[in-house]
Parts: sequence; structure tokens; C-alpha cells
Amino acid sequence: MKKTLYIFQNGELRRKDNSLYFETEERKRYIPVENTNDIYIFGEVDVSKKFLEFVAQKEIIVHYFNHHGYYVGSFYPREHLNAGHVILKQAEHYIDNAKRLDLARLFVKGAIQQMTRVIKYYRSRLPETDVLDRVLVAIEQEEERVKQAQTVEQLMAAEGHIREMYYSTFDIIRHPDFVFEKRTKRPPHNRLNALISFGNSIVYTMCLSEIYKTYLDPRIGFLHSTNFRRFSLNLDVAEIFKPIIVDRLIFTLVNKKMLSAKHFEKLTGGILLNEEGRKLFVSELEKKMQTTVQHRHLGKSVSYRRLIRLELYKIQKHLLGEKTYEPYAAKW
Repeated sequence: MKKTLYIFQNGELRRKDNSLYFETEERKRYIPVENTNDIYIFGEVDVSKKFLEFVAQKEIIVHYFNHHGYYVGSFYPREHLNAGHVILKQAEHYIDNAKRLDLARLFVKGAIQQMTRVIKYYRSRLPETDVLDRVLVAIEQEEERVKQAQTVEQLMAAEGHIREMYYSTFDIIRHPDFVFEKRTKRPPHNRLNALISFGNSIVYTMCLSEIYKTYLDPRIGFLHSTNFRRFSLNLDVAEIFKPIIVDRLIFTLVNKKMLSAKHFEKLTGGILLNEEGRKLFVSELEKKMQTTVQHRHLGKSVSYRRLIRLELYKIQKHLLGEKTYEPYAAKW
């Protein structure tokens, strides 16, 4: 399995013959190109034209984050799996309002399934479950709005309301040292929100990296509008995986006291993970992505990263009219 390389130091990424290396003031480290899936850059890193040409040739995506951990953008090499027929079908499903709404509704269905799965997982492990039970009932009632939505905007409004209810359970599930209160972004107002924002941005880029290995075009999403945003399909797919990857990991790190105040820094109006915190988070996230779960349709265990790719293949089959898309549902 190819690996993800995270770079937090300042330095230079260079090509030498048929290999890559990262050089800092202290040392030079060679990168196993054939074993690299993508590269995440958090430090101040200089790259050359030869480097970009080489990673494009090797089909390696490079994701850039600023010094606060905010996603900046990606070097997305020219698509090597171009398939005009698939892209036309993808565009057709976006332009046709009924087809787009059907697919967008399925993404929301998948997200709701995962959110309720997370709540039920912790409900079985906590002494006080009354609030969690009430939230589950409220989510079930709100799902009717999802089924009845006539536009993508109505669908997103219903999904947003359900996600608010889901987030309302976080102060019950998390360790007392971490207060949630409500979802806040750019900047996050507390440590739990900082973890969610950072984790979500990593999963968005993971989905983007996996889309690159398929015939799908990341610029054409269905739940998230295709507009001046560079990519949107990865945001659609990430909705399904954020609860079971990011949120589950956060609760593990928080409840096991693997994270503390020393892993965060205060900025004007908000709180973010510091470099030590980001390093710890991505290290544990990579372990999570390599763990396996039983895939009931394949009859074998697959990693979380592989699950994302399989989800994309299902979307592709839906677009081609081969099989109606059914979002992945976690079973723990």
C-alpha cells in the first residue's frame, strides 16, 4: 500500500535523476517515489519545476496547507485516467435537476447513516443515554425533510439541521476537558472545533487523492455546487466519511487524553492545533486509515482508505447506469 508523506519542516523538495529528496539545513532525506501516494506540505517548502514535472509523471498529488494548518490548494496533475464518456455522464447528472437531486439525497442519506451510527456506538458505552436517545428520535423525524426536499438547497438545509443535532451530542460523548458548545469555523472558537476543522480538511484532500485514481472529475459535485470552487465532488464524498473517520478519531484522542492544552495555540479570535498537535493528529489518522473493516459485499476486510476508493467506483457505476448508488454504512 502506498503511503502519504507529511512535511512539517521548512526546506526544499527536489528531483535528482529518478528520485526525490527533501533537504533542510540539517540533512537530506530521499523519498521512496514508487511508494508515495500523495504529499502534504505544512512547512515553508520550495519546489522546482523539475520536481512538479516528476510528481506529475508519477501521479503524485501535492496538498498545501499554511502555517496555521488551513488548506491552501493542491497540485493536481493532468488527469491520467481521462474518460470522456464518464465526464459527460457526470455533467449530465449535474445539469439534470432530478438526477442531481437524487444523487445529492443519497450523499445526505449516507452522512445521516454514519452520524446516527456514531451516536449509537457511544450510547452503548455511556451511562446516561437519555439525551442521545432524544437526538436519535429527532434526527429520524428530520429525515422526512430530506426525503421530501425538492431542491438541493432544501436538502442541504435539512442536512445542516441534522448535523447541528448530531453536534449537540458531542458535549456528552467527549472528555470534560474539551468543551464543544456549537460548531464554529474560521477560526474555530475552541479546541474541539479546531480538531474538527483540521480533520475535515485532511479528509477532503484524502478524497481528492482517491478521485484522481478514478475516471471521475473532482470539479463536478452534486450536493456541493459546481461553481468557482476548484473541487466539489470530494466534499460530497467526504460527508459520508467525516463522522466515522474524523469524529471517531477525535473522541479517541480526547477521551484517552492523548491531546491536551499543549497541543493548541490561541490566535486572534480563535484556537488552532499547533505543529505538535497537527503531527500527532495526522500520525493517528494515518493509523486509522490503514486499519481494516469487514466489507459485507466483498466478503473481506478493506482499509478505510480503500473504502473511499470503493465508494467512488460505486458513484461511477451509478453515473453510467450500471447500478444505483447506495452509500456505505458502517457496522460496528
